[in-house]
This record gives sequence, C-alpha cells and structure tokens, in this order.
Amino acid sequence: MNNKQSTLASSFSLSGKGLHTGLNLTVTFNPAPENHGYKIQRIDLPEQPIIDAVAENVVETTRGTVLGKKDVKCSTVEHAFAALYAMGVDNVFITVDGPEFPILDGSAELYVDNIKRVGIQEQEAEKDYYVITRKMEFKDEQTGSSITLLPDEQFSITAMINFDSKFISSQFATLDDMNNFESEVAKARTFVFVREIEPLLMAGLIKGGDLDNAVVIYERETSQENLDKLCQLTGAEKHDAKELGYIQHKPLVWENEPARHKLLDIIGDMALIGKPIKGRIIATRPGHTINNKFARMMRKEIRKYEVQAPSYNPNKPALMDNVGIQNMLPHRFPMQLVDKIIDIKDQTIVGLKNVTANEPFFTGHFPGNPVMPGVLIVEAMAQVGGILILGKQDDPSGYNTYFLKIDNVKFRQKVVPGDTLIFLVKNTCELRHGIGTMVGYAFVGENCVAEATFTAQIVKK
Repeated sequence: MNNKQSTLASSFSLSGKGLHTGLNLTVTFNPAPENHGYKIQRIDLPEQPIIDAVAENVVETTRGTVLGKKDVKCSTVEHAFAALYAMGVDNVFITVDGPEFPILDGSAELYVDNIKRVGIQEQEAEKDYYVITRKMEFKDEQTGSSITLLPDEQFSITAMINFDSKFISSQFATLDDMNNFESEVAKARTFVFVREIEPLLMAGLIKGGDLDNAVVIYERETSQENLDKLCQLTGAEKHDAKELGYIQHKPLVWENEPARHKLLDIIGDMALIGKPIKGRIIATRPGHTINNKFARMMRKEIRKYEVQAPSYNPNKPALMDNVGIQNMLPHRFPMQLVDKIIDIKDQTIVGLKNVTANEPFFTGHFPGNPVMPGVLIVEAMAQVGGILILGKQDDPSGYNTYFLKIDNVKFRQKVVPGDTLIFLVKNTCELRHGIGTMVGYAFVGENCVAEATFTAQIVKK
C-alpha cells in the first residue's frame, strides 16, 4: 500500500454521450497538486464554477451520484471516482463540458485503461489514511439497506444485493484487495430492469441509455406492443416479448456482474469521503442514497477526530528502544520523556511514553491529584520530533536540539498515572540552516490530549 499521495502523470480525455441528457460530452482529467483532492469544473458555463467532490456536495442520488454547488450540477461521476480511488490517485482536477460525465460503456474500464496509459505520478506529501478502529454501522429501516464498516489492514468491500427477480434475486461480490479492481470489478456495467425504463424515460432520464452501456434485465413479460414501444424510445432492436433474460448486446462478463457493479458504485461514493480508508465495508442492499449518507457520517467522524491517533500494537517490536533513544538524544533521568519509537517515515514519527505513578513530577504536581504538567507533554513531543530531525544527520549524537518557538499550544485532557501517551510529530518544512518547524499531537487512546506547533534548531556540540 503506497504511503505517498499521487496524481496523474499527464492529462487524458474521454468523450461520449451522457446517460441522462443524451448530450455529447467530453471529460478531461488533469494532474493536481498535493492535498488538492478531486474537483470538477463545468467549463460549459460562463463562470466555469468548480465543485468540490465531497459527500456534502451530493445533491441527488436517484439514478446515480449528482454533485452540486448552488444551481450547478454534475452527475454520473461515480464510475470515474471509483477508478481514481481504486488506482490510488489522490489529486485530480476534472473539467467537463456539460452537466454529467459520459456514460461510456457503463463501467469504469475506460477510466482505468487511461489512468494506466498516462501513468501515476507519486508526490511528496504522505497519504492521510483514516484507519477504522471500531465497528461502525448505518441502517436505513425503510429500505432494509445497511452498511457496516469494520477494522482491516486495507480497504476491502463485500456487497450483497437482493431483488424481486429470478435472474438476480440474490447475489454477492467481494473485493479483498484494491489491486484487483481492474481485473475483478472495473468491467462491471450498470444495470437496469426493463420495467424501470418507461418511468425513467417519462421522468426525462436515461436519454442516452442503450444496450451498449448497461446490463438490461427483462424478467417480467409484457405485451409485444409495449416492448416494441420501449425499444423504439431507446433505439434498441426489437425483442421477442416472450424471451425473458438479459437483452444487452454484450453478454455478462461475470454471472454476478450486477453485484460487482455495486462494489464499483460503493467505491465511487466512498471516494467522496476525502480520505483513503483502511477498513472493511459490508454492504447489504446498497444504493447511492445509503452510500452517500454513510459517506457523510464518515466525514463527520473524521472531523471529530481531525487528527487520528496512530495505531499501536504492543506486541510489535519498537523501531527504537530506550537505549537507542539515549544514543540519539542527550536527555537523561528525569528529563528523558520518550520510552520508544514505534514508527518513522520520511516526514513523520510516532513515539510513546508510559506514564507511571513513580514519575518525579507527580510529587508536587499535585499531591493527592497527580496530573502530568502540560509543559512536559510538549517537551516529550519535541523530543520525539528531535529524533526525527537528528535521524537525518550523519552523526546524530554530535548535535543538541533547542526550542526557538512554540505556537498554537492546546491541552484538551489531563494526563494521569497509568496513561500511555502516543506522540505523532510531523515535519511542516524542510530543515534549513539547522532550523525546522513541526506540528505535534499527543494522544491517550483515540483522544488527542495536547497539540502544539514548534520550531527547533539543531546545534553541533
């Protein structure tokens, strides 16, 4: 799993008719800078408005995911976002010359093909995964739909669908590894029942629908006259009303292609959460409506934990133990406030401090009510940051690290004996003239107990 953000190596365009409008449309996918996310620009309108592709901006989910901003809308976006998300592309600026993306063949295959053709460019910023640490569930009592999210080491999905139809009465599909999206899901086309087509046409929808861009299921016999009328409206060839079954031009790719397309739709809608997820989704009777409600719930959850606590497995060996820390830092008892380092990346580090009742500062802070001083919490996270900076030097033990400035300090919860402090420290700029700026967070469990931005300087001894 890649830990760096990525964008497209170059632009690509796709053209075709819109499913709902029938218009000839062109959508272009362009590289975008770090932390940009997905944005859509309607270049056919005078002001060329831009819509952020996030769950809160979904304004309709009747027959697909429709993003909107004020009076501006863009629909049929989920197949493109499923391909971008599954292929690991984080930052893309999209332009389209109409109110929807072209339906193409009703799948994500052409998007995947073009992403592979132009290539993916790795960026410097790290991916900001949201790691699921507990069971989360959302249910729609009216429809019987539900989505459950469970902890997992990567993003995986299972979808179960059920219809009043002998052809797809019950199906399920699973994608355990996003690396298999291209071979197991991307070719799955959207599907529709013949009995749904007439009301959709009467509602002014699916003007661009045909037997080349959808799996069409004819499972309830109707009169030949009625079926001929529908074929005429959709431009399809005439079909014998007594022959039930699948009537699209291209045969099914898989027997459970409808269920696999539900996987595709879920991935596209989950892309609107704005962060890649490490967790397993189990969806029962999913649809764009419940997908979007769940994505909105997830965005609220992410905002609640603006910065997520790093995962800590006490059974996993430390990257740096107490002895290794003493070889790096000059601090000794009682001022060595880091017990071990459990993770180091290019610009981030995670350290740990077990707070015991024997800490010397508890003697006077405070008798009968032991609370770890906030200034020592900040000092501890700074020591963790010092290890990150010094680790980039050829001779770390030949330097001392000093505070130059501390800003934006916040204490959210007291720290007491028995707590395990986990520190997450990130570089916010490259070291220049021995000076670096970092942001640090201290957690107890999932709760952020303190945070600070600090500038430090390393000085040769």
